[in-house]
Amino acid sequence: FTVCVSFIGRLYKSLKDDDIKFTSADIEKALVKKCKDAKGKENRLCYYIGATSDAATKTINEVTKPLSHHVPVEIICEKLKKKDSQICELRYDKQVDLSTVDLKKLKVKDLKKILEEWGESCKGCAEKSDFIRKINELMPKYAPNAASARTDL
Repeated sequence: FTVCVSFIGRLYKSLKDDDIKFTSADIEKALVKKCKDAKGKENRLCYYIGATSDAATKTINEVTKPLSHHVPVEIICEKLKKKDSQICELRYDKQVDLSTVDLKKLKVKDLKKILEEWGESCKGCAEKSDFIRKINELMPKYAPNAASARTDL
């Protein structure tokens, strides 16, 4: 799935689950709120549709209006593609299986990305081993199943 289909699909589901009225205003409020916590590619999507405070354009109604009429998410994302092709190019990165991956074989960039996804950073980390140590330290908090599956810790 593209980030667009997945993110807006989850938004739609949460609107239905929370019994929110399907008005453009209520949907916009929920979308902006969801975008506040969005990280990585999902934050990019929010930026492209104008749902972040620093966004240059405001095309948020291209999402809220069709959602208020229960238009399928795939169709909404198709229409967004016409406005901004970057939206449909957003894809999730391949997820690293932390329970089996050999952290020493990952690139520093990928180690940083793991920490970023957790909303953490590694201040003062200079060596690869510093990043690995930080990930191992935080794994029980953010990926407890992976942490308990690992035998090398």
